[in-house]
Amino acid sequence: VQLQASGGGEVQAGDSLKLSCAVSGRNLNSYRMGWFRQAPGKEREFVASISWFDSATYYADSVPGRFTISRDSAEKMVYLQMDSLKPEDTAVYYCASKEEGLSWRGRGVTWGRGTLVTVSS
Repeated sequence: VQLQASGGGEVQAGDSLKLSCAVSGRNLNSYRMGWFRQAPGKEREFVASISWFDSATYYADSVPGRFTISRDSAEKMVYLQMDSLKPEDTAVYYCASKEEGLSWRGRGVTWGRGTLVTVSS
């Protein structure tokens, strides 16, 4: 699996932004796709994930209701719709994938290049 994230940029607090992740690879039904972010001076943290098979989603407690992860299996794309953005959402956002059942902390995770989101107040 290879991943290519895009869609970052500079926005104002309260604005929306949609990140995209192009996915290449086969047999994706056994994979879970995720979005992570790393703010300046902080560790990378989980944002949301989605099953390629049945679109089951999980979200971090820090973004309930503001962020929505989705996927388009035909276009092989994963999206992160971010609404009501806050300055604390400023970070480099990464798209990632792993096989279901594996840990996001393990070696079986594939990471895409990050895309920077900057939210100004």
